Amino acid sequence: MAEFLLPDVGEGLTEAEIVEWRVQVGDVVEVNDLLVDIETAKSIVELPSPFAGTVLALLVEVGQTVPVGEPIIAIGDPAEPAAGTAADDEAQKQSGQKQSAEKQPADGGASDAEPMEIDLSNPAASGGSSGESLVGRTKADRGPVRRPRTGSASPSTLAGAATQMQVQGAFAPGGAQSQEVVSAEEPVVPARPLPPTAEPAQEGSRPRARPRVRAMAKELGVDLASVRPNGDDGLVTAEEVLAAAGLTASSGTSTASYGGSHPVPRPYDATAVPPPAAPPASSSSDPRDRREPVKGVRRMMAQAMTSSAFTVPHVTEWVTLDVTRSLRYLERLRQRPEYADVKVTPMLLLARACMLAMKRTPEVNSFFDAEAGESGEVVLKDYVNLGVAAATPRGLVVPNVKDAHRMRMLELARALQQLTATAKEGRTQPAEQAGGTFTITNIGVFGIDAGTPIINPGEAAILAFGAITKRPWVDEESGEVVARDVTTLALSFDHRHVDGAAGSRFLADVAAIMRDPANALQF
Repeated sequence: MAEFLLPDVGEGLTEAEIVEWRVQVGDVVEVNDLLVDIETAKSIVELPSPFAGTVLALLVEVGQTVPVGEPIIAIGDPAEPAAGTAADDEAQKQSGQKQSAEKQPADGGASDAEPMEIDLSNPAASGGSSGESLVGRTKADRGPVRRPRTGSASPSTLAGAATQMQVQGAFAPGGAQSQEVVSAEEPVVPARPLPPTAEPAQEGSRPRARPRVRAMAKELGVDLASVRPNGDDGLVTAEEVLAAAGLTASSGTSTASYGGSHPVPRPYDATAVPPPAAPPASSSSDPRDRREPVKGVRRMMAQAMTSSAFTVPHVTEWVTLDVTRSLRYLERLRQRPEYADVKVTPMLLLARACMLAMKRTPEVNSFFDAEAGESGEVVLKDYVNLGVAAATPRGLVVPNVKDAHRMRMLELARALQQLTATAKEGRTQPAEQAGGTFTITNIGVFGIDAGTPIINPGEAAILAFGAITKRPWVDEESGEVVARDVTTLALSFDHRHVDGAAGSRFLADVAAIMRDPANALQF
């Protein structure tokens, strides 16, 4: 029987929620068959099976959150005997050692035999059945022959070893050769708890802390290496980071919600009259109340937006414009045969307008790296990964079109269509959300005229696209009031390095192209 351990499907992820099982107990699965949908802090991910056999048990229920490395499903042969007790395992081990000793040469030959070579191209050598291969691999005619790795290079625990092999096989580029995890030859050192007052981490070592605690320490300017973890596990907690930053009840600093559970400092006026204390929360809630835990994509969104709102000085500028000519141009574009299978929308034209306007104002396609140097550095991007904010049932996701600046209108239309369809299905992968450089949020689909969007972390600007509605408009040529298609654009930018002139120039250029697509010839 093989247990599939929950792998880390994204950098730094520590847990995931079981969303939907694709199999049931008794189902027969092959390698690469989909087993389960999980929700990480970034997206919903489909996990394929690295084993072939019969589903013996579903070890985790739908809706349960499990840490990386925990078994979630058991796959094997129903006729296979169940695992024995520790005493049986020890007896079997001693029996194997006895048989090995009996097979040694009687003439007193050398006892240190060469390690047995394993042909990793043969599935039988690793316990697999004929024709099996790990996810992403095809069966080779004959693979290289090598000895199994032993010693300190092997993980120190069985769970760690199995997780490493599953992650390498299922998610590493090109897959990995299927082989059984070989335990280390040296004796396993028993785990020892750290002393209650552990010393700060030595120079060069990485202090242990959860990702949200690391984010808090970065926000507060606390060096984790200087924090003394008080717990037996040596893990730096949020409370210890706050204490290191001097944020205590008597420090004269008020706090606000950080990432849904941790405080972040806000300026506090000691001379101001404190507000009246809120009444204590009742231990019993109204039976009509309904609570939903903040986890997965929603928790990541809350942390990212809170971090951006309180660390980046936002400035938002607005422009209201007549887009009647643009709508007529899009209508003519839809009549072209090459656009027959794609959606031609005002969002497409706006995305193209942003690509062109960035040529005059590259500052909006950058980000401010506060950690570089004494006063930070501005990182200018020579490429555009265009993010599109998409609302899903599980929260806001911002997938991006890679290298959108190189795409022509037709290519960009297809890319946006595919990106939007994947997001609506809840299948956006973490890699599709990473590396964004500029974001557009289309709030007009909800009938909203405009808003003040929050900049996506790691970027310098975000553009909100309002609803297009019929409004009375003064014609510039005739001076008469006529009904025109009007919309509002709102640009939020990081005022640390994008000044008002740069932000205004970019927004004016985008508006000029949206008023009349012929203005794109100027860029």
